[in-house]
Amino acid sequence: MTIMAAPTETPVLDTLAAMTVDSLERCGLDERTLLLTRIAALASMDAPALSYAAHLGPAVERGLTARQVQDVLVAIAPVVGTARVMSAAGHITEALGIAIAVAEDEGPS
Repeated sequence: MTIMAAPTETPVLDTLAAMTVDSLERCGLDERTLLLTRIAALASMDAPALSYAAHLGPAVERGLTARQVQDVLVAIAPVVGTARVMSAAGHITEALGIAIAVAEDEGPS
């Protein structure tokens, strides 16, 4: 018997959130290592800026630095190649711009 969740206004986001929670519960990595690993995975698949935006906020909240993210890109460069690493750097920069714009919109008026 399959139990279906009640429909919501954001089924895709709800599914992604549920997948993330499930992954966190099953993973033995500490949160900082997990986030750096996910950033490396995003770079390896040439993910869009929005995917990075979902991970950079939690990364900053857990004390990860820009230097640590750069170190991850340096570490994976020989494996994924320069084009993917340069693309990732651009997407991360774009994601940071998105995060700043959202923060400005949510700030006091």
